[in-house]
Amino acid sequence: MATFFEHFSPQEIARISATGRRVKLPEGWSPIWADTPADKAYIILSGTASVRRDGAEIAQLGPGDIVGEAAIVGQKLRNATIVALTPLDTIHLTDETLRELDAEWPAFHDALVEVAQARLRDA
Repeated sequence: MATFFEHFSPQEIARISATGRRVKLPEGWSPIWADTPADKAYIILSGTASVRRDGAEIAQLGPGDIVGEAAIVGQKLRNATIVALTPLDTIHLTDETLRELDAEWPAFHDALVEVAQARLRDA
């Protein structure tokens, strides 16, 4: 499956990066918990994260992947917990920032939809 960033040119990636805030997360940290409100998303720049549902790992994500976006776009509670398997360097996007990018930038919206649909197929 293509990473989220593979949909964008270097200039577009720079635009997304400038919109968010760089955040480093330690190994073992869970920035997103299942059954909580969707208030943020992260794009992984380096490191590996585990996606867990009901305590079982269902996927691993790495550089260029986005996490937390589906619940924001779908306006639902989170359906998985994310755990950093290694230290993570990320771009933190608030729900408001993600919605603005989604509404103002058709290519960003299309990439979000494609990633979300691919995850649903793989689940």
